[in-house]
Amino acid sequence: MGKLLLPLCIVMAIGLACGKSDSANVPVAVSYKHMLALGDSYTIGESVATAERFPIQTVQQLMGDSVYFDGPEIIAQTGWTTGNLLNRLATAPPQRSTYDAVTLLIGVNNQFQRRSQNEYRTEFTGLLQQAIRYADNRPTRVTVISIPDWGVTPFANGYNRALIAAQIDSFNLINQSVTAAFGSNYVNITPISRQAASDGSLLAPDSLHPSGRMYQLWAAQIRPVMRASLR
Repeated sequence: MGKLLLPLCIVMAIGLACGKSDSANVPVAVSYKHMLALGDSYTIGESVATAERFPIQTVQQLMGDSVYFDGPEIIAQTGWTTGNLLNRLATAPPQRSTYDAVTLLIGVNNQFQRRSQNEYRTEFTGLLQQAIRYADNRPTRVTVISIPDWGVTPFANGYNRALIAAQIDSFNLINQSVTAAFGSNYVNITPISRQAASDGSLLAPDSLHPSGRMYQLWAAQIRPVMRASLR
């Protein structure tokens, strides 16, 4: 998030393949699916352990539904706007041409950097179209995740929290309407993010990003949506 993320920015442009689970519960002849997660610090899991990132917790939870993934592959970096993600995909595409599931969570840095909502709508639309192509042109295999509200965190002390909340809601109205127009799935985790105002266990040690516990709650909401889309 520009200035918001400078104190905790670790430059990471990652295509992460976490590998197949070694759980004893995985059938020997299982057919692994492939997942791509696109985004910013929330997708890369800034300030939490790798296993706590929401894409990884999501695929771990899906094992309980006998849905097994090889991955996920994560393309995300702290501080990225929609424009940054578009540029990254243009210069270094994902490892595979198609995936069984794709997630997209992007926009908090657009809000923080005071970039226009018109620009966000245009660039988010382009990203969603790419995500659908990565999902083998199956819109229902794409899950868009709403932007969390960083304004409830201790890091936001001195900022206008009400204004941040209103702007986050406005950006989420855009990504939700675009998602609906393309027929993809939408998961609203913003209310969960706002619980951090009264529950510090939902925040990472940097007092800004979600903790592994919050990401677990996100994954629990994403799990049934993704499971249904894979039928």
